[in-house]
Amino acid sequence: MGGMTGALPAAEEALQAAPAAPVKDWPSSPARYWALFAITFATFITFFDQVVFGMLAERIKAGFGLTDAQLGFLAGPASIICYLFVGIPLARLADIWPRKYVLAGGVAVVGLVTALGGLAQNYLQFVGSRVFLAAGGSAHAPASYSLIADAFPPKVITRAFALLQFGFIGGTTIGPVVGGMLIAKTVQWPPSHLLGLTIFGWQWILIWIGAPALLASLFFLTVREPQRHAPVADVPQPPADASFARKVVTFMGWDAAKAIHANGKVYYPLFAALALSATEVFGLQFWRVPFMIRTFGWNEAQIGAAIGLTALAGSLAGLVLGGTVVELLARRHRDANVRAAFIFFCGTTASTLTALLMPTGWGSMIAFGFSAMFGLAGAVPQNAAIQRVAPNSMRGQVTACYLFMFTFFGAMGSFVIGLVAQYVVVDPQKLREALLLTAGVLLPLACFLMFRAMKPYREEVARLEALGR
Repeated sequence: MGGMTGALPAAEEALQAAPAAPVKDWPSSPARYWALFAITFATFITFFDQVVFGMLAERIKAGFGLTDAQLGFLAGPASIICYLFVGIPLARLADIWPRKYVLAGGVAVVGLVTALGGLAQNYLQFVGSRVFLAAGGSAHAPASYSLIADAFPPKVITRAFALLQFGFIGGTTIGPVVGGMLIAKTVQWPPSHLLGLTIFGWQWILIWIGAPALLASLFFLTVREPQRHAPVADVPQPPADASFARKVVTFMGWDAAKAIHANGKVYYPLFAALALSATEVFGLQFWRVPFMIRTFGWNEAQIGAAIGLTALAGSLAGLVLGGTVVELLARRHRDANVRAAFIFFCGTTASTLTALLMPTGWGSMIAFGFSAMFGLAGAVPQNAAIQRVAPNSMRGQVTACYLFMFTFFGAMGSFVIGLVAQYVVVDPQKLREALLLTAGVLLPLACFLMFRAMKPYREEVARLEALGR
């Protein structure tokens, strides 16, 4: 007992001598929620533009005389070629520059490039305008997620990511309705001749929808930049006195790639699952309008109204379902985020295949609504899972690498389905078969990979908790 009492003062002195943990200066509640509103509005604009562009698919094909493969390339690969070269460097800016400026510049570029598509005079010019679309959009998600993670305390960050989904919900539900109405309004317009340019009626829609992005850019300039979290001590940092060449490779994502590879058993299954699901889900999202036109004879106005109704109901239900399931699973499982994502992946697979097999248009639309529900429900836990395990000092770039799977393979989806429709199924009127073939292969594989990710993710969360994070 004597030895123990003698050790107590020494332990107390050591505790007092230890440096105090830095106190996080969280933004005020109005400041953080204004930042969240700006991010949500920009997200809304992004998805609204994407959905309206998809609504124009058959008009674009007829206007420029395209094949299904060309149309698929225009909708997907053309918009992400630039991402291969600028996506990671722009995400690096989110780690070292004020994120509000990165976000403001990015959304302004998205609006400008969208409007330029309305001035394209041929297929190659249209492709050229779409090439730079990802240059602006690639910085949005990494900078947004990083800013939210530093603006909201851990106990409410899931709520913030849930509220962020309203941007997606608004864009994907209002977009089809407005897009269908605008197409119905402009379908009879003769080509306009302006400054030597010939502009089709549907191209005016692209010019109109590009303008609100400038307003979103101004919103970001009023956001308060939150204090960044300190780096975790056990994560290797780039050398402070690094050479110029070393700084360049860091800027291009070398250190983030090393961090991902070092913990590949956690990241790789998550990355691959997202890549496969994005290929099918976003490919189907683009081809859904042509599918409804060719299979059931609907027009864009009918499709837009139906998508708006079913997607709104499904998305709102998914928002509630996602948070509820994650909270229930979190009571017993450290891997609640990934476990929930696996469950929702299975739901998306079943509802998507059901939608494609339905004999009626409304039956198909209702099943697509369930697919939207499971898809949105799975988005929150997927995002939260990556933010939970990504190193603080390179969260932007790690998130960018993860979202590269989402952006690149999601964009490739329209091209993949177009190739299958043109060269495997051959008959353009049998688009259903092409969609069933891709969905039946890609979505079950994505479910399997998400299941495989649960154990390593659970172990990583336990390690981080032991480190006090």
